[in-house]
Amino acid sequence: MASITKEVDKEFLPFVRIYKDGSVVRLLGSSYVPPSPQDPETGVSSKDVDISQDPPISARLYLPSLDQTDHQKLPILVYFHGGGFCIESAFASDHQQYLNSLVAQARVVAVSVEYRLAPEHLLPIAYEDNWAALQWVASNSLDNGADKEPWLMNHGDFKRVFIGGDSAGANIAHNIAMKAGIESLPGDVKILGAFLTHPYFWGSNPIGSEPSEGHDKAFPHLVWNFIYPAAPEGIDNPMINPIAPGAPSLAGLGCSRLLVTVAEKDELRDRGVAYCDKIRKSNWEGEAELVQVDGEDHAFQILHFETENAKNFIKRLASFLQ
Repeated sequence: MASITKEVDKEFLPFVRIYKDGSVVRLLGSSYVPPSPQDPETGVSSKDVDISQDPPISARLYLPSLDQTDHQKLPILVYFHGGGFCIESAFASDHQQYLNSLVAQARVVAVSVEYRLAPEHLLPIAYEDNWAALQWVASNSLDNGADKEPWLMNHGDFKRVFIGGDSAGANIAHNIAMKAGIESLPGDVKILGAFLTHPYFWGSNPIGSEPSEGHDKAFPHLVWNFIYPAAPEGIDNPMINPIAPGAPSLAGLGCSRLLVTVAEKDELRDRGVAYCDKIRKSNWEGEAELVQVDGEDHAFQILHFETENAKNFIKRLASFLQ
């Protein structure tokens, strides 16, 4: 019987391949792994929950090892994974390993959101999914008799809610914090702090060490055109370029603490630095800190998890969440 070869419609390398029948193959990303009742390395437990059926949004929850007599409420971290809005997953092995370590050290209840990806679901859908997930987390603070998530209800401190993410996830964290500065969450829950690790920001005009020649063909620019082709203002949309002229004031950031981290060899580094500078020069009333890790590249804390720099970096994030 002759094999049927599907015809390629287009590719966005090295991320995805799209076939003419509409199917999509993701070419990068780590393997999926199931949740663990208790991780043997860290003692952290994880489980998967459905946040919404329509639209389909789910999450992997993490809980650190607790003593039977330990009734202390823990900070809540809502985490957004990276992957250029088109690859990776909350259920991927590399993110599971990373969050097991972070949750164990920070002693937080974490909610890692499984949001819908491009190209099947172009932006702004990922922003909408993650805002819905944060609303769901906050709704567990309400005493309304509705079904509650036991880990959040029994162990979560809704006065210490953090958001955070890496790369595209850091971009999401910024945009969620901006939205939280305008719209209230259920139970009037506030975001205490946000960490943005190697945030995916870009713009039409080069800054810092970014080369001027071929700037509009740089990979961060091409990614944005792929995941949000209809973006108003294109690459200077405030969601990707929060320091663009005419972008909403960063004084509206809806949290009181911010940690921005960049890596020396990352092409996105200068964007993260400029973003933090712009926040400090705004009228934002919170506390912003910038950390640069020398000698490292984009997402090293996940991609090179076993290195000393990665371990020290996770300790730094844990300290921020504490």
